[in-house]
Amino acid sequence: MTTNTVNEAKRKSANDLFESPDFYQIDDLLTEEHKLIRGSIRDFVKREISPYIEEWCQNAHFPYEIVKKFGEIGAFGPTIPQEYGGGGLDYISYGLIMQEIERGDSGMRSTASVQGSLVMYPIYKFGSEEQRKKYLPKLASGEWLGCFGLTEPDHGSNPGGMVTNFKDMGDHYLLNGAKMWISNSPKADVAVVWAKNEEGRIHGLIVERGMEGFSTPETHGKWSLRASCTGELVFDNVKVPKENLLPAKSGLGAPLMCLDSARYGIAWGAIGAAMDCYDSARRYAKERIQFGKPIGSFQLVQKKLAEMLTEITKAQLLNWKLGKMMDEGKATTPQISMAKRNSVEMALNIAREARQIHGGMGITGEYPMMRHMMNLESVVTYEGTHDIHLLILGADITGIPAFQ
Repeated sequence: MTTNTVNEAKRKSANDLFESPDFYQIDDLLTEEHKLIRGSIRDFVKREISPYIEEWCQNAHFPYEIVKKFGEIGAFGPTIPQEYGGGGLDYISYGLIMQEIERGDSGMRSTASVQGSLVMYPIYKFGSEEQRKKYLPKLASGEWLGCFGLTEPDHGSNPGGMVTNFKDMGDHYLLNGAKMWISNSPKADVAVVWAKNEEGRIHGLIVERGMEGFSTPETHGKWSLRASCTGELVFDNVKVPKENLLPAKSGLGAPLMCLDSARYGIAWGAIGAAMDCYDSARRYAKERIQFGKPIGSFQLVQKKLAEMLTEITKAQLLNWKLGKMMDEGKATTPQISMAKRNSVEMALNIAREARQIHGGMGITGEYPMMRHMMNLESVVTYEGTHDIHLLILGADITGIPAFQ
């Protein structure tokens, strides 16, 4: 990194004056441990992400060194028991960690939430004790990076239609097929891959980099999540050892349970992006002078800010209650869908309104809204599209699935 780049990074770091809105005193609902965890992650983001994120995104650069740093601060698998390298924390702690990381950038949160919810979670939940001991500590520490292979080129919202398959060859399985839109895949050491056996039953398999016939082409030309690496998983007669099959659960319900955990993290993460946009807009409205006074003195700007704060507050309360239900094992898929859908739509609307308050400056990298807005256009689609989550709720309300 050049001297000029370092100086620019220091300038931007000094400008990260983020203050979290808490209009309904939701901090009173958090434990001291919750607040300590949130504070440590917030400091990490201000130190390790904020100074560099605009440059990373402008250059479509995934900073691989962040993986080890995430491991060091406990951002990978915080709800996984400590005996396997996780944090042994509750779901509100997990939510707060995702909120603070996505306040920095959605792509950074994607890196962390995929590792924890979509790689470590299924190995812990559905894996053997040998698999847990082999993979989880290295994933928790950031020594290994993982990815999750469910979506296929022709099967996004309908994962049950997947064609990736494996055959029993006696002493191993033979895996064939392809997955796409896979976060972390170009750099991943381990992939949790979902495929059908010869009877058409879906199972999870752990595929390791270096297995012959396994490749991970990178996806280029993204306008969103530009600091996150995305790619494909291609399996051409890959020999997978039999001990790499996740033994405890099969069927489509297994990967969907993983997605529930990840969607919960997204529900909190999107609030972080919304908070960042709101905080920037609030500051700018008090500083930007037009017609001889701050634009924050005008009714329409105040209306935008008041509506932003209202929606953030509603989402905070919704997520806190969902977190309590997650800790009690009571949260349902439709409840998680509601929170994911609500948070991302709210964050997108706030990013757009905040961009308008900033005027032309809002499209530059000096402010975060345009980056958040582009990122959220991916978040509103992945791990269940906005409309699919609406239909999950509709099916729960009426008892009639509309997507089958």
